[in-house]
Amino acid sequence: MRRMSVFPQHGAALGHLGLSANEIRQEVENNTSELVSDLVNQSARARFQAIRSLPMPFSERKIIRNRVNSVKQSKTIIPTNCGQQVSRSFRRFRAGLASARQYLIIWHDTLKDIGGRFGTSVLSYFLFLKWLLKFNLFSLIINFCFITIPQIVHAPNISSVTGFRGLELLTGVGYFNQTVLYYGGYNGEVIVSKPGYNMQLAYFFTIAAYLVLCGVSLIYSMSRSFQKNFVLDTGPVSGGAWRLLCSWDFSVVNEKAIQYNKNNLAIQLKESLSERLQEKNKMDLSDRIKHLSLNVLAWLLSLGLAVGCSAGIYFLGTDPELAFSFNHSPNDLTAEASTLLLPVVVSIINLIVPILYSLISKIESYSNPRAKIYISIVRNVILKMSILGILCFYWLDFVPNSVSCWESFVGQSVYRLLIFDFIFCLIGIFYGEFLLNVIGTRCIQSLGVPEFDIARNVLDLIYAQTLAWIGIYFSPLLPVMQVLKLFIIFYLKKISLSMNCQPPKHSGRAAQIQTVFIALLFFPSFVGALSMVAFTVWSLKPSSECGPFQGLDTPFHTIFSWTASIQGPSETNWVWWIFENILRSELFYYLISLIILVITYFLWQITEGRKQLINTLRQQIVNEGKDKAFLLDKMQKLQKERREKASYRPQDYDQTPHFNPNWMNTLPLDM
Repeated sequence: MRRMSVFPQHGAALGHLGLSANEIRQEVENNTSELVSDLVNQSARARFQAIRSLPMPFSERKIIRNRVNSVKQSKTIIPTNCGQQVSRSFRRFRAGLASARQYLIIWHDTLKDIGGRFGTSVLSYFLFLKWLLKFNLFSLIINFCFITIPQIVHAPNISSVTGFRGLELLTGVGYFNQTVLYYGGYNGEVIVSKPGYNMQLAYFFTIAAYLVLCGVSLIYSMSRSFQKNFVLDTGPVSGGAWRLLCSWDFSVVNEKAIQYNKNNLAIQLKESLSERLQEKNKMDLSDRIKHLSLNVLAWLLSLGLAVGCSAGIYFLGTDPELAFSFNHSPNDLTAEASTLLLPVVVSIINLIVPILYSLISKIESYSNPRAKIYISIVRNVILKMSILGILCFYWLDFVPNSVSCWESFVGQSVYRLLIFDFIFCLIGIFYGEFLLNVIGTRCIQSLGVPEFDIARNVLDLIYAQTLAWIGIYFSPLLPVMQVLKLFIIFYLKKISLSMNCQPPKHSGRAAQIQTVFIALLFFPSFVGALSMVAFTVWSLKPSSECGPFQGLDTPFHTIFSWTASIQGPSETNWVWWIFENILRSELFYYLISLIILVITYFLWQITEGRKQLINTLRQQIVNEGKDKAFLLDKMQKLQKERREKASYRPQDYDQTPHFNPNWMNTLPLDM
C-alpha cells in the first residue's frame, strides 16, 4: 500500500508552491480518496493494521475508517473471495460464542468480585478450589455414565439388609453397604446388549482414563506455572523497581482493598530491602551454632509429633475391637458409631498439630519470611502425607486379610475421613474465624481482624483431594460428596472472608508459591494416590464375595481375559498383537522413557537458552542506559564549557586600547 498522509500542515507546504486554497483542498481530497481505495482492496486484518499505523491523529484515522466502511457497504456486487466471507462469519460466530461463554462460566461474577475486593492472592485460593471442582465434576460424569448407569439399569436389584437410620450419613455403612456408592455394589457380568457391555473393562478403563487425564492436566498446569513464576520471573524482575512500577493490582476497585494493597506493597518493598541487607550481614560462628541448634530442635519436635501421630493412628486402626466390630454386627448402633473414632482422631490431629507447628516456629529465628512460609508448608505436608501413608499401609496390608469385602471397607473409611474433614472445616469457619474476629475487634483490639491464611486453606484442599483420588477405585461415586463439599466450602469461605477476615499482609509471598501448591498436588498427593490404586490393581487379590473383579487373581487380569477373547477373530487380532508385542514389552516402556528423557533434555536446553537470551537482553538494556548516562554527562560538560566561553567572550573581543604604565617592566632583560 502506498503510504499517504492527510495532515493539515501539508497545505502550508503546498501553499509555498503557489497553489491556491481550493487547489490545496482538491489535492488533499485526491490523496484521501486514493488512500481509501487502497484500504478497501485489502483484507480486514491488513486494513486494520494499516489504519492503525497511519501517521495522523486518532480523529482523522476514525474518519478514514468510516469512509472505508461506507465504501465497502455501498458495493452491491457479491465479493469474489468467498473465503473472506466464510472467515468473517466464523470470526463473528466465535466472538458471539465467547461472549455467551462468559455467562456459562461458573462463579464468573463472584470471582471478579472477590478479586476486586481482596486482590489476586486471595482470589488464587478460590481459583484453586474451582480447579479441583472441575476434576471431581469430570470424574463424577464419567463414572456415573460408564459405570453406575449400566449397573443400575441392567443389574438385578439387591435389597439392603438394614433400613436407613440416618447415622449412615456419617458412617457410610449400614444402608449404603449394598448400593452403587461402593465397590461391592457392582458386579463383573457382561451386560446383555448389542454389543455386550463388559463391566470389568468399563470399571477398569474408566478409573484408569480419569487418573491419566488428571496426571496430564497436572503436569501441564505445573509446567505453565513454573515457566511463568520461575523461568520468566528471574533477574531484576523481583527487585524493588519492578514492585514499585509493575506490581499494582488494577483489578481492585474497593477502597478498603486498595488501602490493603498499598500496605502490602509497602511491606513487600521493606521485605525486599531487608532481604538484601541480610545477605550482606552475615552471622558470626556463635550465632550460626545457636541458629542451627534451634532449627534442629524445632525439626526434631515437628518430626516427633508427625511420627507420634502416625503411630497412634496405626495402633488405633489395627485394634480389632474398634476396627471390625461393625463388620461382625451390622445392626449394632454402638458398633457402627465406633467406626467414627478413627476419622475424628485424624481430623483433630489435622486441626491441632498445625497450631503446635506455629508455636514451634516461634523458637526459630528465621529472618526471611519466605523461608518461614516454606518450612511451615513442608512440615504440614509431612504430617498429612505421613498420616495418609499409614492409613494406606493399614488398608492394603491389614484390611484385605481381615474383611471379606475389603474394597468396600476401604471406601467406607475414605468416606468417613472426607465427611469429618468437611465437618471440622465448617467448625473452623463458624467458630475459628468468627471467634478470632470477635476477639480481635471487641476483646483484644491489638490483635485486629484475622488474616485469611491462604497456605493452610490450600493445604486442606490438597489433603481432601488426595483422599478423593485414593477412594475413587473403592467408591466410584465418592466425587459426588467432594463436589457438594467444594460447592458449600466456596460460598461459606466467601461469606467468612467478607465478614471475618482481611487479606494477608504478605499476600505477595502467598501468590508466589502458587507453583508450589500445584507441585504438591502432583507430588506427593496425586503420585501417592496413583501408586496406591496401581498397587491395588496389579498386586492385590480382589474380594471373592463382592465387586466386579471377584474370581480373578488381580484386577489387571481382566485385561488378559479380554485380549484372549479377541485373539481369534481376524478383525480384532491387531488389538491382541499390540497388547502382546508392544504394551507387554519392557523394550516399549524403555523406549518411551528414553524419548521422554530426550524431550525433557531438549526442552531444558531451550529453557536455558531463553534464560541466557533474557539475561543478555537485560544486560544490553543496562548498557544502553549507561551509554545514555555517559552521553548526557558529556553533553552537560560541553554545554558548561560553552557557557563558560560565552561568559568570557566580551573580554576576548574587546578592541579598546589599554595603557600600561609599567610597560617597561614587561620588556626582556637582554634588550
